[in-house]
Amino acid sequence: MSVLVDSNILIDIFVKDKHWFSWSCDILQSLALQETLYINPIIYAEISISFQEMDDLEKILPDFIRRADLPYEACFLAGKCFLEYRKRGGQKTSPLPDFFIGSHAFIKNWTLVSRDKGRYETYFPHLKLITP
Repeated sequence: MSVLVDSNILIDIFVKDKHWFSWSCDILQSLALQETLYINPIIYAEISISFQEMDDLEKILPDFIRRADLPYEACFLAGKCFLEYRKRGGQKTSPLPDFFIGSHAFIKNWTLVSRDKGRYETYFPHLKLITP
């Protein structure tokens, strides 16, 4: 199984979040022993915010996490999910990162590990999720 790792899992580990560090670290270590783990450019952008230099991020990002390009099919689906979000009263004016992340995992038939269960379950009801 392939697993897309949401940015919140990595950020928990990078900042040693008081509440989520243990869960995020444990689940990532467990998955790394059995699965192929990926991030995409959207996730990379989100986790880069805490770093001054790209090299600093590259040094701390685990070697077992692979990079995957974002397929155009996923971008199309992200747009459709964003349209549904707007119809439900969403206020943002451009697609949210979660739509790209969720659609990427869904299109590739990957599992997504994340703490953000609500939006993924709402807009991607058939997405395989690993959440607390």
